[in-house]
Amino acid sequence: MHQQRTLAVPPALDSRDISLFLDFDGTLVGLAERPDGVVVDPGLAALLHRLAGRLGGRLALISGRSIAQLDALIGPAAAALVVVGSHGAESRRPGVPAVPVPRPAALDAVEAAFRRAFAGNAAIVVEAKSLGVALHYRGDPAAEAAAEALAGQLAATHGLHVQKGKMVVELRVAGADKGSAIAALMAGPPFIGHRPVFLGDDVTDEAGFARCVALGGAGILVGPARPTAATARLADVAAVRAWLAAL
Repeated sequence: MHQQRTLAVPPALDSRDISLFLDFDGTLVGLAERPDGVVVDPGLAALLHRLAGRLGGRLALISGRSIAQLDALIGPAAAALVVVGSHGAESRRPGVPAVPVPRPAALDAVEAAFRRAFAGNAAIVVEAKSLGVALHYRGDPAAEAAAEALAGQLAATHGLHVQKGKMVVELRVAGADKGSAIAALMAGPPFIGHRPVFLGDDVTDEAGFARCVALGGAGILVGPARPTAATARLADVAAVRAWLAAL
């Protein structure tokens, strides 16, 4: 179990030395009340494009969102990036189409059950993803216990993985996480032989932090201090963007 400790701001890093992995929501863009309410400013795509060039392609987005969602938010620039979606379950490299991963029929049953259970609560958002279904209760924090209890029951019934996050609980396919996705990328070019560095804000990013540290790299927590496997911290999205620009 992680202990809370004081984490310093990460030092300036040598771009020749690192492979960089970036969470999306809460790291590159601010969180929103609804997942479709996220605002992506025009400068983000340009920044990511410059970083990928500076790093020789050793940059990847590692998100809980699907690749299709990230493409829609970022725009055409996403095609030039390594993109890992659905908590590591799907991956795409520039110029190489993503290998389709079948969506289990059980997710349709989960989505229907979520919608039935919270049909009378307009503050609850059910988000259907390529390989998961998320239940967002940011608009009604009092629903947390009921949301997590229902997710646990449905996961046991359908053999799915429970993924908790900031004011959200998601049921998704098992067998991958952000840590395993980073390990897979680090095993081959252009990432291999460089120090992995992962920036993320949520408990869903802890597997990525732990894997990077185990591989001799670093995890950078974004946001308030909390128990974490990360080794450094940045205060918020603005601090992340400034730190990345300095690379």
